[in-house]
Amino acid sequence: MTRVLSAVVIAALLPATIWFLPPWATVVLAIAGAVLAGGEVAGLASHLGAAVPPTFVGAAAGLVTFSTAVGPMLTGATSGDTFVGLALALVVAAGVITLALGPPSPAAFTRATTMVFAPLYVGLPLGALVWIHAHHGAGPTTWLIAVIAVSDSAQYYSGRTFGRRKLAPAVSPAKTVEGAIGGLIVVAIAGALLAPPLLPGVSPIAAAGLAELLALFGIAGDLFESLLKRSAGVKDSSQLIPGHGGVLDRIDSHLFAAPIFYLFLRYVA
Repeated sequence: MTRVLSAVVIAALLPATIWFLPPWATVVLAIAGAVLAGGEVAGLASHLGAAVPPTFVGAAAGLVTFSTAVGPMLTGATSGDTFVGLALALVVAAGVITLALGPPSPAAFTRATTMVFAPLYVGLPLGALVWIHAHHGAGPTTWLIAVIAVSDSAQYYSGRTFGRRKLAPAVSPAKTVEGAIGGLIVVAIAGALLAPPLLPGVSPIAAAGLAELLALFGIAGDLFESLLKRSAGVKDSSQLIPGHGGVLDRIDSHLFAAPIFYLFLRYVA
């Protein structure tokens, strides 16, 4: 029941923010998600013996999200200039903090790389999601979130019903080849059906193919986060969301799918 209630709250919060609240609300929600998920990545590193400051990582992830989504519009700089400046600041800050936190050790290497990687891993995709909402509206944003949700659900139920062969047993023992196939079949249908009202200008056939591509990257994103958690020896990124784990556990598929959709909208559509 706890898991269901959490899912209902999440399912209500996202559409309400995207469709009915001002655009800045989506920015705030994405930044909040980045701050929390970035802190969770820092927590995973701590299980490996590297004390990574979650406050720094979370704040940096939120800044990356903000800069990716709206930084160029506020400063007048190009997105490339904004990213280069932010990346330079991130590398220098991570290096200085690593110097201050202890002597040479394997943990120091993990600490430094986590403080650079985690904000980019979390912040850039969420910034891309906000950019999609700002430049293309609520429809395409909802389409992306919906197809990933449909894919994840179809994989789960297909795997439970038909699953026999493990997809990546060393990384995620619960995932099966049959589950992945079921997810890809269902998401193609959902992507095509949802395209006319939510993704104007993209034919249902093209939307079906795009949905399958995004689902494949979503699976990769899910497996990558599972790899990080299994490497850290934990089941969930945190216990923040009752019955669901952490924020990172809920957005892992989107972190790989959103950049692909961003590139499609910016350079193909």
